[in-house]
Amino acid sequence: MTMTTTASRAQGWRLGAPGRLAAFGAGLLAVFTASYGAGLALRPSAPPAEPSGGGTGGLSATGDGYSFVPDVDALAPGAGPDFTFRILGPDGRPVTAYRTQHERDLHLIVASADLGWFAHVHPAIDSDGRWSVPLALPAPGTYRAFADFAVAGGPALTLGVELTAPGSPASRPLPAPSVVDRVDGYEVVLLASVAGPGEQEVVLRVARDGRPVTDLDPYLGAYGHLVALRAGDLAYSHVHPEDHAGEGGAGPEVAFVADLPTAGDYRLFFDFSHHGTVRTASFTVTVPAVATGGPVTTTAPVGHGHAR
Repeated sequence: MTMTTTASRAQGWRLGAPGRLAAFGAGLLAVFTASYGAGLALRPSAPPAEPSGGGTGGLSATGDGYSFVPDVDALAPGAGPDFTFRILGPDGRPVTAYRTQHERDLHLIVASADLGWFAHVHPAIDSDGRWSVPLALPAPGTYRAFADFAVAGGPALTLGVELTAPGSPASRPLPAPSVVDRVDGYEVVLLASVAGPGEQEVVLRVARDGRPVTDLDPYLGAYGHLVALRAGDLAYSHVHPEDHAGEGGAGPEVAFVADLPTAGDYRLFFDFSHHGTVRTASFTVTVPAVATGGPVTTTAPVGHGHAR
């Protein structure tokens, strides 16, 4: 079954108000006429020259006097002891009080250096401020772990550390640009065009067996959770849901605002829940160095399916 979303319908859904567009400025997405063959202005590009900027984080294990300190940073591939760590405050003591964000006190994101593998998990904390979570790295290689949290009475931070899984890693290229991903019988389509660096509205449409999914489960306070990681340095870009669960329809479209501050390739990981199971769709997108002057229609290759 073919799903067609016209520009007028997409704009009426999210972008119809001129005030909303003005608020985001010229760097916003233009949602374009799309079917399965529509997609992002995607072009191969070199990793960005700047190491960080804008809404990126996770490039350092420390920030504002706080530190992300794993007990060990080498984990054998496969199941093993829990990954444990602490967040130390400016006084050198473990932080034990956090502000809840997206229904959790801390989100732990782990991705392989080639961005071909991704996990989003929620550790448990003990009374001494030590976090722990089962974490099975799939293969030898280098990974980056991001702790996304907000300290009670303090800053909101994303801190990152490098993890290694000993052995001989297999080198894999960044997955090809795509606007369609299929996972466990679901098809997720990215309905957007990136005009240049800056804040972008990212809209995803979920279908199953050719039918739009209109009963997504609430997940982390919204109908999905999106993580954006920049290829090359694995900078973590901040993403916020546009609608919270209960404030609109439960699909098939889910919208976010992502800060993609520099030109380069990014991987987008979209977690969504349906009938009690969380699944992840992933996409490679390219942010051009300068505004392209309008959306570009491309033939959408089939994405790579991933199930957690």
